Amino acid sequence: MVEASKVLGPPLLAAAATWVVADWRRHPHPKIYPVFEPNTCTWQYVVADPSTSEAVIIDPVLDHDASTRTASTHTADNLLALIHEQGYTIDRILGTHAHADHLTAAAYLQSKLGAAQAHRNHRPPLICIGRRIGIQFVVGRALSVTALHLPSHTPDHLGYYIGGGGGHVFCGDSLFHPDIGAARRLLALLTAVRIWPGHDYPPPPPAKEDDGAKEDGHRQHHHQHPREPVSWATVADHRRHLRDGISEEEFVTMRGERDARLGAPRLLHQALQSNIRAGRLPQPTPGFRDRLLHVPMRLGPGVGEW
Repeated sequence: MVEASKVLGPPLLAAAATWVVADWRRHPHPKIYPVFEPNTCTWQYVVADPSTSEAVIIDPVLDHDASTRTASTHTADNLLALIHEQGYTIDRILGTHAHADHLTAAAYLQSKLGAAQAHRNHRPPLICIGRRIGIQFVVGRALSVTALHLPSHTPDHLGYYIGGGGGHVFCGDSLFHPDIGAARRLLALLTAVRIWPGHDYPPPPPAKEDDGAKEDGHRQHHHQHPREPVSWATVADHRRHLRDGISEEEFVTMRGERDARLGAPRLLHQALQSNIRAGRLPQPTPGFRDRLLHVPMRLGPGVGEW
């Protein structure tokens, strides 16, 4: 059950900011549970309307061990335990984009929650990926959610603007914590708005400089003081880390040089093939125990056909 839809694009962000100011003054604070998955450094979120106990899940992770090619549900089961403990009914499972660095647990959670919620005469949660039908929807009685189009990371990338408590943006990979990167589009919003990223990569203890080896995927450590993962920062926090006056040409050059050092995410091929299907498993292969995905082979320099 996948919901497709329209989004609020960049030209309307100023209008969105105005709407959110009015919205959070009318509605209560959402209850937000940030859950960090350390193997892929991914933030998952459960966001609830406290007046009804209806909630959404944002960017849930399906565990995958690349070395043994094994998928497991430990992380997703922890989300289910949290939801059961709090007595929440899940209305939607929201994806910000088709992630390339981890697999989504959306289909698994939909299956488990659908069975549990049927006993309470509630439909299974919708899986929302890609473009949304309608700009806004409401969770419970009072939790207003707006889908924002944030195409800086991928062309179809979304964020979710949730009113209450000054406003909250769940921005996926469009914006990381201030000390590892910032995107300007979101920073035109009100300074009190809290931005909840899809990842955080806390800097490790200082190490010897390597010989230029490529870093994995999004990981980019800046040799800062070690810290714990941080789930949110305000727009004001992010603005303090911007370099004012940098031109578009300088920014493109800087990003190009940085990106040249990044290797492909470890789970790129497994993740994309799973995530564009909202986490649904590949069909079994007759006569073969494992389920199969396509993984490309690249030929080295000078290697031809034989």
